[in-house]
Amino acid sequence: MEAQTNITSQSKAARLAGLLYLVAMATGLFAEFYVHFPSTLVVSGDAAKTAANIIAKERLYRIGIANNIITFAINVVLIWALYVLLKPVNQKLALLAVFFRLVETTLACTAILNSFVAMQFVTDADRLKAFDPNQIQALSLMHSMYALTFVIVAIFLGFGSTIFNFLLLKSRYIPKVLAVWGIFASLLLLISQLAIIVFPEVEKAIIPASYGPIALDEIALGFWLLFKGASIPQMVQG
Repeated sequence: MEAQTNITSQSKAARLAGLLYLVAMATGLFAEFYVHFPSTLVVSGDAAKTAANIIAKERLYRIGIANNIITFAINVVLIWALYVLLKPVNQKLALLAVFFRLVETTLACTAILNSFVAMQFVTDADRLKAFDPNQIQALSLMHSMYALTFVIVAIFLGFGSTIFNFLLLKSRYIPKVLAVWGIFASLLLLISQLAIIVFPEVEKAIIPASYGPIALDEIALGFWLLFKGASIPQMVQG
């Protein structure tokens, strides 16, 4: 009876994880490609223009911040669901993956907080006057820190995701090809972000290539877990 209860809990956790992968992907893409995309608000290398955009579209920027908070709140529940699903496979490794992903989430929330504080500083300016140089400098520093923080966020995401996908491969809960792709995509993200820290000049070339595979992995994994579920054997060893 206890074994059957565990299987039921794992099955529910798998479906929940699938749903949360897709929801978090949708909210994350909204923030990055609509709110922070250069043509909308954030203009790379032009703090004054970015400040002007934020003042002109303050509500949209606030929506982006709220959206990011929701995304990483979802992320916490997703991490928990993956732990429930994969704990019977290897509890210690599953817990290690949880720690990596929680560090990722904590760093991301810190970056969001810095964004919010800097926005408050910029939008307190007299909108009828030219921008104060200190405000422009603060905004420029904020976006530099925001971008750097998310490089580190991606590194911890890569570590945690690699372990979770390894456990999915070991468990055979999902097709082998999907788990192997997840390991590859996670390691690619991890290594590429470390490369950016050492060789910052390659960032523009690396970013699209490093995030594409992990995005594809999370979308595919989300759909599979949500609609197909996890193929959990009837007897699961603790």
